[in-house]
Amino acid sequence: MASERKIVAENLRRVLLREFLMSETKRAGFGGLDIQRTPMGTRVTLIAERPGLVIGRKGGAIKTLTDAVARDFSFDNPQIEVQEVDQPSLNAQIMAEKLANALERGWHFRRAGHSTLRRVMESGAKGCLIVIAGKLTGQRHRRVKFKSGHIKYCGEPRNQWMRRGFAVAKLKPGVIGVTVEIMDPLARLPDEVTVKTAEEAGAAAAAVTPPPAPEPVPVPAPPPAPEPEAIVPKGKAAKRKLKKEMQKLREIGADAGVETEAPPKEADEEPPEEPKEEP
Repeated sequence: MASERKIVAENLRRVLLREFLMSETKRAGFGGLDIQRTPMGTRVTLIAERPGLVIGRKGGAIKTLTDAVARDFSFDNPQIEVQEVDQPSLNAQIMAEKLANALERGWHFRRAGHSTLRRVMESGAKGCLIVIAGKLTGQRHRRVKFKSGHIKYCGEPRNQWMRRGFAVAKLKPGVIGVTVEIMDPLARLPDEVTVKTAEEAGAAAAAVTPPPAPEPVPVPAPPPAPEPEAIVPKGKAAKRKLKKEMQKLREIGADAGVETEAPPKEADEEPPEEPKEEP
């Protein structure tokens, strides 16, 4: 099988698993799914509003789900973990399911839409968009939008900060689709700029600036090399031999810079006294 077909088959299997778990845990408030492949098997993290209904008495329900996932979807050693939602009002999938359930129980679509929108915004969301589409007031299809706050429709901020949920409400006139999009309260948009004071900027610069490097230790200069001493012959035989060698050097012109005798020591002579003039 080609690599492209493997990718398509894997994504299709994950979508089918998501739909299966969504239908099985509908009463518990399905809030999302995360699938990760590990060396030990496949880890499936299920986010639910009421995790106790997913686990069941003594873990019977979650064991049944694990066996069904391994049997029907061919996952290697699946391990299902259940996590509780911190704030259900900020989970787009949970709010879409609740809105669809309200429509099935007979709520008017405008009342249900405004109630859901107000609940989401009171929980601290930066923005919310609710779309209800279907046969709302007659035989013709309609689409109604409820929105509040800051909403992104495209670009990187939408992919990073907008959470999307979808649910279906089955009514007598037909099927109504419900889409809920919520912007994360922690979202930081590109146009949000914070101007710092001089003290804050100085403190930030001091925290980022590395400490100064230590000063180099001066290395003492080496002592100057001693000047070569003059060659001073000792003894008469040595002096005669040295004279012969010097004569040979003069003949070939290589006697420059060679001293044969030590420089005479200057005697500590006192300056001559000036003659005294007789009166």
